[in-house]
Amino acid sequence: MPHDDRVYLEHIRDSILRVEQYTEGIDASEFKRQILIQDGVIRQIEIIGEAVKRLSSSYRSSHPDTPWQDFARMRDKLIHDYFGVDLEKVWLTVKEDLPPLKAEVLSSLGDA
Repeated sequence: MPHDDRVYLEHIRDSILRVEQYTEGIDASEFKRQILIQDGVIRQIEIIGEAVKRLSSSYRSSHPDTPWQDFARMRDKLIHDYFGVDLEKVWLTVKEDLPPLKAEVLSSLGDA
């Protein structure tokens, strides 16, 4: 694996771990009430999306089951349309999309 890919995968892993820490023990309604948690989670998803964009095309194409473009598009939406952030979609990303991404990243890094 190229060094750059490893660095970006580590950034993705670290951001996912932070999101898990921020959201531990809360549900969707609590997430919607906690602005600081929202801000932290959204920032980490932005970092994930940016790191995904920087992964080599060979790495992304060798892992076709991971929705790389979805993470990149979500990053763009959060950065450029910050007044239109759908907190329900952010929460679903945390609960449904990040766990398989974490498994993929940990496997690639040999941390699984």
